[in-house]
Amino acid sequence: MQMIHPKALFLASSSPRRAQLLSDMGFEFNVLPADACAIDETPQANESAWALVERLARSKAAMALSTADLPDGSFVLAGDTVVIHQGRIFGKPVDEREAAAMLSALSGQTHAVVTAIAVADRQRCESVIVQTDVTMMPLSEELIAAYLSTGEPQGKAGAYALQGMAAQFVERICGSWGAVVGLPQFETAQLLAAFGIRPFWQKTNEI
Repeated sequence: MQMIHPKALFLASSSPRRAQLLSDMGFEFNVLPADACAIDETPQANESAWALVERLARSKAAMALSTADLPDGSFVLAGDTVVIHQGRIFGKPVDEREAAAMLSALSGQTHAVVTAIAVADRQRCESVIVQTDVTMMPLSEELIAAYLSTGEPQGKAGAYALQGMAAQFVERICGSWGAVVGLPQFETAQLLAAFGIRPFWQKTNEI
């Protein structure tokens, strides 16, 4: 028997989208401050998008466990998302110019969104990678400029937010909507269940 404490899960992410999705699924958790999982996100030489997001997700979880003052029996959930198009990895744009270039490249094309989620405690770390293909409508320079003026592309992989105004640009999604937003719900629930963590509406005193 194992008692699951409602606040034993910690989200190592500054993304309000991940927090909202995790909450919508019925999980109880605390959000760690951004500096608890701050790492260098620069891709390594010849590193694939899949290897990159998995390394970053696992590294963020490990960083949070080593730097945050977490109680014994805590679990950490971390994630990372990138866009990949024609062999190029698109992370978060550094400025509007880079954001405009990303959106122009994605215009009228199908690209892949690759998200990794990692769950860790003091003994082990498990992770999963999810790819979703997204087809975007053609975007004119005027439409891109108008979208950039909203500020929404800032801090978003590929310079767009599927859960926001950019939803109207997307013609088709093949895969997990949640993974594009930053948290694949099915895979996240499976990972957490492997650690004995369940949403509040599934909990019992015995696991």
